[in-house]
This record gives sequence, structure tokens and C-alpha cells, in this order.
Amino acid sequence: MKLWLLEKREDLPRDDDPWEPWYDKSAGYVIRAETEMDARQLADANAGDENHDDKDNPRRPWLDSKYSTCVLLTSDGMVGVILRDFMAA
Repeated sequence: MKLWLLEKREDLPRDDDPWEPWYDKSAGYVIRAETEMDARQLADANAGDENHDDKDNPRRPWLDSKYSTCVLLTSDGMVGVILRDFMAA
């Protein structure tokens, strides 16, 4: 299995940002899955209010690279925190 880091994109316009407003939403995941699509589907299945199932504004941001990133984690790289998903009110 592989580890994938999924994060919300930070370069989204306010009028097309599933994380606005920011509360009650997941901002990132580290997921164990074989493929990127499997990782994205697991994130989607565990999403918060960033998923909108409304007919007028359907969004599944964990499945869409327009809204989220998904990168394969490896043991290579510099020492550091991989994910700190902290959203204070």
C-alpha cells in the first residue's frame, strides 16, 4: 500500500471555494490506498460539509484536482511535519 497526502488547494477564489466558510470541513488527509483515485474516493467518503450534494451546486472537492491536491508520500525528503490539520475558531 501507499500513503497519500490530500490537501485543500489554497489558491481558490472565494466565490468557488468549497471550504468557505471554513468550519465543519475537513482540510486534509493522509490516506493509505493503492492508487490516487482510491485515496480520493476515501477522502470523499469521509468528507465534511465541503461536499455539497445540492443539485444547483454539486461539488465533490476531494475527487477534483481543481479543488484539492493528492501527492504520494515517500520516505525521501527533509525532516518535518507532514500534516497539521488545525482550524481554530
